[in-house]
Formats: sequence, C-alpha cells, structure tokens
Amino acid sequence: MKFAYRFSGLLGTVYRRGNLSFTRDGSALISPVGNRISLFDLKNNKCETFPLATRLNIVCVGLSPDGRLAILIDEEGAALLVSLLGKCVIHRFYFHKPVHSISFSPDGKKFVITKDHVALMYHAPGKKREFNAFVLDKTYYGPYDETTCIDWTDDSKCFAVGSKDMSTWVFGAERWENLIYYSLGGHKDVIVACFFEENSLDLYTISQDAALCVWQCDTELDGLKPMPPKDAATEENAAKYDEEFLEEPKGEEIRGKANPNEKEMRSKVKYSRVAKYFFNKEGDFNNLTSAAYHKKTHLLVTGFASGIFHLHELPDFNLIHSLSISDQRISSISINCTGDWIAFGCSGLGQLLVWEWQSESYVLKQQGHFNSMVSLAYSPDGQYIVTGGEDGKVKVWNTSSSFCFVTFTEHNSGVTAVTFTSNGYVILSASLDGTVRAFDLHRYRNFRTFTSPRPSQFSCLAVDSSGEIVSAGSQDSFEIFIWSMQSGRLLDVLSGHEGPISCLSFNPMKCVLASASWDKTVKLWDMADSWRTKETLILNSDVLVVAFRPDGKELAVAALNGQITFWDHENAVQTGSIEGRHDLQMGRKELDKITAKQAAKGKSFTTLCYSADGQSILAGGLSKFVCIYNVKEQILMKKFEISCNFSLDAMEEYLDRRKMTEFGSMALIDEGAGDEDGVAIPLPGVKRGDMSYRHFKPEIRVTCLRFSPTGRSWAATTTEGLLIYSLDSGLIFDPFELDIDITPSNIHKTLHQKEYTMAIIMAFKLNEKKLIQEVIEAVPSSEIDVVCSSIPELYVEKVLEFLASAFETSCHLEFYLIWAQKLLMLHGQKLKTRSVKLLPVIQFLQKSIQRRFEDVSKLCEWNIYNIKYALSISQQRGVKRLAEGTSADEEDLDSDSDYLM
Repeated sequence: MKFAYRFSGLLGTVYRRGNLSFTRDGSALISPVGNRISLFDLKNNKCETFPLATRLNIVCVGLSPDGRLAILIDEEGAALLVSLLGKCVIHRFYFHKPVHSISFSPDGKKFVITKDHVALMYHAPGKKREFNAFVLDKTYYGPYDETTCIDWTDDSKCFAVGSKDMSTWVFGAERWENLIYYSLGGHKDVIVACFFEENSLDLYTISQDAALCVWQCDTELDGLKPMPPKDAATEENAAKYDEEFLEEPKGEEIRGKANPNEKEMRSKVKYSRVAKYFFNKEGDFNNLTSAAYHKKTHLLVTGFASGIFHLHELPDFNLIHSLSISDQRISSISINCTGDWIAFGCSGLGQLLVWEWQSESYVLKQQGHFNSMVSLAYSPDGQYIVTGGEDGKVKVWNTSSSFCFVTFTEHNSGVTAVTFTSNGYVILSASLDGTVRAFDLHRYRNFRTFTSPRPSQFSCLAVDSSGEIVSAGSQDSFEIFIWSMQSGRLLDVLSGHEGPISCLSFNPMKCVLASASWDKTVKLWDMADSWRTKETLILNSDVLVVAFRPDGKELAVAALNGQITFWDHENAVQTGSIEGRHDLQMGRKELDKITAKQAAKGKSFTTLCYSADGQSILAGGLSKFVCIYNVKEQILMKKFEISCNFSLDAMEEYLDRRKMTEFGSMALIDEGAGDEDGVAIPLPGVKRGDMSYRHFKPEIRVTCLRFSPTGRSWAATTTEGLLIYSLDSGLIFDPFELDIDITPSNIHKTLHQKEYTMAIIMAFKLNEKKLIQEVIEAVPSSEIDVVCSSIPELYVEKVLEFLASAFETSCHLEFYLIWAQKLLMLHGQKLKTRSVKLLPVIQFLQKSIQRRFEDVSKLCEWNIYNIKYALSISQQRGVKRLAEGTSADEEDLDSDSDYLM
C-alpha cells in the first residue's frame, strides 16, 4: 500500500503536436501532450491527463460525435481506441503507415483515416462488444501524393480529402449513381484544409500559399441518387469467387481518375469555381499552416507560420479581425460547437491558447518550459509546485487544477535550483546568470536579488527552516555564499572546497548546512559557530547530491560511482550504503557507439529525496526509471517507469536490429549530408542534442525529484514534463488489525446500538472509505465531543487522515470542521510528542482546509456584497416611492419587504 503510487498528472506540458479537439458540449478541450492526452475542463478550470500512453508521440486524435470514444494515432500509425468515460484503452490497431488525419462521420457510423495517397473508411466501433473494433469498409484511391485533411458533409453522405498534389477529392461514403468521386484543382500549393458548407455539397479549399477557392455544386445533398442494385445471381457468384481467392475479406475499392472521360461525367454532379481569395497582401509570403471552419456561423479561422491568425466570414470573405498570438507557427486550430471559443496550439513553444473572439479575451493561456525543466519544489502545504527551467523561467503550478498561475521571467540564463521558504509565500531561485532572486507570492514580484562580489554561476540553493538565511553554491569559484533574507546583504563567503559545489542542504532541525562538491567531500558548516567547518565527510567519488532526513538525524549522499551512502552526521559515521547503478538501467542512445551496459559504468543518481516519514528514499538520474529504496533495510522497494515514449532517445537498452546495417546504426548515417562525414557524434556529457539536426530526439532523464509534504504524492521533472504520482487508496483493500468478527453487517449493528466509538474503530480496522464515511456521518453533532475523547490514541491519526481526504470531496464542511477541532483540542498535547511522524497528516489536513477556505471565502464575500446591495436598493426604492407620493397600500408593501430583507 505504501508504494502503490500511480501516475496522476502531467504538468508543465500543455501541447506537443497533433490536432486539438473540443468535446461534444464545447466546454472541454483535448490536447495531445507527447504520447498522452490531457483534458482541459475550461468551465471548472481544471486539467486532467489520462493514465494511458502510446508508444510514440500522438499525431492525430479523432473524437466520436457522442463524445464517448477517441482514437489516438501515433507517429508510426499505431492506434488506440480509448473510452473517454472510463479513461482506459479498449482496443489496439496498427495502420502500418504514418496516418495524417482522422475524422468520424457526423452520424457516428463510420470514420475515415488518410495515409499515403489513400483514404480508408472503417465502420466505427459500436456500443456492443465485438471481436475486432476496426472493420474496413472501403478504400478510396485518387490523389497522387500524400493526403492531408478530411471533412464530412452534415448528413454523412460524402466526404472531401485534400492532398499534397494540390488537388481535392470529393468521395461518396455510399455508392451514389451521380457521385462516386470528383477531383478539384485550382491551387498552386499543398492543400491544408477543405470544408463543406452547412447542409450542402458546396466546398471551400485552402492551400499553403494562403489561397481560398470557393466551389459551388449544381446538386443538393437530397439530389444524390443511390446506385441501382446489381443482378443478385452475378453478385453471389462474385462473392464465391472472392471467398476462394481471398483469405480475409477486404473492403470495397474505389479508384478515382484525375481526368475522367465525358461519357463517365454525363448526368453526374458538377462543381464550378465561384471565387478565389488570397489571405496575403501583395509581396507577402506567409505560409498558411492550419485552418478551422464553423459551419453554423460561417466563421473561418486560419493560422500562419508567423504566429498570426485571421477570422473571416464566408462566403463573402469579410475579415472580422486579425491578431498575432505567438512568433512560432500555429500548428493546430479548433472551434467549439457554439463557435465562441477558438483553440490554438503552437508546437514550437508548447503553447496552448483558447480565445473568445467576440469579447477578444483569453479563456486559457498556458505554456510549459520551452527547454527542459531542471528543478522543482513543493510548497509547505503541498498545494503548489514551483519549477525552474533552462529557459530562465520560474513557474508556479497549482496541484489541484494542474495549471500554471504565475511565471517569473527576471532571470537572464538557465535556472538551476528553486525552493520555497517555510512560510510558503516566498520562492527563491538560483541561476547561471549570477543572481539568486526572491519572489513574493502575494504580489507576484521579485522583491530581493542576491548577488556575489565577483560574478559567479550558481548551481545550487538552500534556505534554512526559519527562511532568514539563504545560501547558494558556485560552480566556477568553488565558494558558498550566505545572505540575509531581511536585509539582502552578503553575510559570509565559505571557502574550503576544491571543486564545483554540486548541492546544498540545510538541516531541518538545526542550523547546519551540508555542502557537496566534486572534490569528493561533503562539508558540514555550523551557523551557530560562525560558519566553521564542523565535519568533513570523505567519499570515494565526486559527490553529486546530498539530502537530510525530515527529522535531521540522517544524511543521504549520492556520488558519481552510483552509490548512495547514509551518514550519522553528528558522529561522522557511515550507517549504510546502497549500490544503485544496476537499478538505474540505462538505455542506449541512437548515436552511442558503445552498449548501454558499458555506458552505465559512468552513470549515477543525480537527484535524491526522502519520503515525508523519512523511512524511504527516492532516487533518479539519466534513465527512465525512478527507484524507491527502504533506508533501514537498504533494499529496492519499487521501480517506476517514468515514460514509455519511444520518440525520446535512450529508451531501449538494445538498439533495434532492423536499424543496424553492416556499417553500423542507421541513425549515424544522415541522408542529407552529401559527401560529408555524416552525423556528428555529440561530445560526452552533452545534455541537449544539437537542435540544428534534421532528426532531433531529446534524451529521457529525471532531473529532480521531490516528495509532497503530505506524503501522498511525489513529483519528478523529466524530459516529458512535470509528472505527479500519487497514492490511489480507492482500489486497494488494506485492513488494519482485522479480526474475524469485523464485518460490514457487524459495524452497522454496532452503529444501530449507538455505540459510535466502537463502530468507528471497527470501520477503521476494515479500512473501507465509504463505510468509514457512513459511520462518522452517523454520529450526531452533539455527540462528537464525547466520541472524540473516547477514541484511542492509535486511531486519532487515522481519523485525521480521513478528515483531510473527506474535506476534498464532502459538502459537510461544518460537521467535519467540528470533528477536526475537537480531535486537535482533546489530543493536541499527545500528538505534539509524535509531531515529526504526524507532520505529513497534519499538513494534508491543513492543505484541504486551506483549499476549502479559499473557495468558500470568495463565495461568502461575493454573497455579502450582493445582500448589502439588495438591502440598499430596497431601502432606496422605498425612499423614492415616498418622494413620488405613492399610494398608502404600496408603502405598506414596501415596508413589509424591507422588514423581510
């Protein structure tokens, strides 16, 4: 149970690539983030990442019209059929080739995917159980180059497909006598999008050179005639012949011709080009990259490579407005069902914007760290997480909504470390630009900047438990700088290390600072003794990271040789060690010339963190695994695989044999390099690859790990973003001191007899959350005092933990607050003696109450103002009526209403 942490959220990444899509009601947005999908609930201001993942980055997402199913397709054409209600994978399918787009028919019976120069129509997965969810219906040939986009008519009778060969093809979903296929030209560049007009076969086609063609059809949708049935006997013979020669049934094939003869086209549907419009002014060369059309309001939204978007009204092509939202290309656009909100995705910067075009305001504006995140820290109540990135930004995230609510951009270079002070309202960040900055979370401003006498790059940061002393380690001058938070003055410069400072950590209980360095030592500095070196711990290898246990009695040190050692720092005695190199399980990069096993000899853990109770330690490094060790037993308890995304480098231990040739790995041969030496091998220790390569693959790594102070979750900054893993207690039966007599029926019997304390103890022994809730809510509010005083000390902690989780979901606020108050008043002194062990539970309770307080206080303030406003209006109304000389009856009524108010 203790290690049943499951993936619960992805922060810091809001959009990677692929198409955005609004849900059926238009209040939520589905965005592909790498190999996962996130659902942004725009009405309730929450974000949720689904606990499922594809093998590679998601390229396109198709939503069924009823909003229950989604099909996710990755870079290689592997598809997942996903239930949006159950958030689980129903079926897997492989299309064998990269898929460019997917679209369900409006009636939900079919869906079309485009790959290569073909469009494939499948029967949509039904609501009944079926052996194969993807059954091919028809295959459409016509375009000569890759297909790019799809759009359906409103009644699902026809669909249009755009292609890179500058043509658009209209196909019949059924066999219509007067429309099997129709080819449209008229463009000089790749077709980006095509849209049917509402309840019509009229078509708009948009190409990459920012040209729009309007096509008019001479036939209405009702004018499509079904194909007359063939002779039954010939059909039967054909079916038998097919069965003999085909092992598996194949869908019907429809082959279109670009230049059909006149005989074929007689009495068929005809298209004519009515108009052609250009988005760019004369002399402008701005590529159009994405488009979306809302049929009911005739609103066309187009996005360009320069980050500009236009809103036009069709068919007259009237410009409504034009705005620039980014300096990167707009990769995807989506409009919700009402036509009010427009979503934009920019894959270059990882931006996601939702724009309300009528009021010209943002509904959502989120952006992750452009480069990888480097460090993170939890606030003392576990409600917020602060992250620092190599892009020089410091971002603060809300753990409940998963949104970033403030970004600080004062640093000029990469941020190396971030931390909260003990009061939770001040954030400190260290950077390679030679400054340590303090940010205020009340006013969202940088109120202190700490610098050193000589400019030096700060690689690590620590603040003491009082929040008064700030320290930062330099990686070029080998010194530690100490500042005062109050005055901002430099108090001391600690020298003694002979290598770059890699990590700093303050003892939570005493004013002792531990500093780790590449000179193979850990030094302990005592603030009370005017910063003298209290102790020097000597190790066999360069020290990378150091961490104190929450009670301050133990020190964990990770070194370059892959060992984690534990020290009793008071007596300078090593108490244990863990050989962790084998648990890291390095992957082999594409450009590595040596095997993963050989490369692992030089790898180690780069980040350590104790759990909230101090019994286990979390460790991660340059691999896709995070390990949890038991400190006392010094054994590996569990390994978490952070990612299964093979779009990242160093994921596999062995390179794929299919990519190996007699000359070595295919990745080492750059196809576009000509007569040069091929791909340049990066130097050892390079953190990020060269972005100028044609094929750039970021490497999987865990840069920082932190446990939540509540002990119920932990977070990791990785190449994919900020991942949160939390305890999911709902699925696990975890009884406590269970007896044979403790059954739900016996608990109900005890409750019926009004033996509340006994019933509560029995419910906690069975440890079923719903049963505990039922028992506690059955206690009358007048009896709470008596029941609290008679609860044994062992169960007080469990009741507090239950109350903390109940506050998050329950509406009985006052009832649970009385419980919390009585428990803490009656058992406060006894709980104080075990404060270190109970701290996570108390912080969890504080976090839950604080969150509820913030929600309710806003509502109450708003209601108070509303009531005051209503009262003053009613009083004024009475006065006005008297002045006008109203009748006596009305005055009486007014005075009555005033009295009621």
